[in-house]
Amino acid sequence: MGTRLVDWLFRSRRTGRITVAQFPNIALWLFIVTVVLDRVVSGGTTARTTIDWIGVVSLGWWALDEVLRGVNPWRRLLGLGVCALVAARVVTLAAL
Repeated sequence: MGTRLVDWLFRSRRTGRITVAQFPNIALWLFIVTVVLDRVVSGGTTARTTIDWIGVVSLGWWALDEVLRGVNPWRRLLGLGVCALVAARVVTLAAL
């Protein structure tokens, strides 16, 4: 990969520094909490279904935020990819 491509893809348009990952925002923290709760709450319960929906909504919130306000093309593409995963998860949850 050439230097120009790396600069275009990963350089933050705000700071000028290479940015691959960032400290999680509230939407991503909320998703992380739901992942942990999924491990301790029994499946097939109303609580688990609620946690699953909160998780998918919070991850979708994070992904859309990255698509719209990501600091570089990498972050925007990452958000777009996660949007596709979220859409698939919504279809799965809606079918239950």
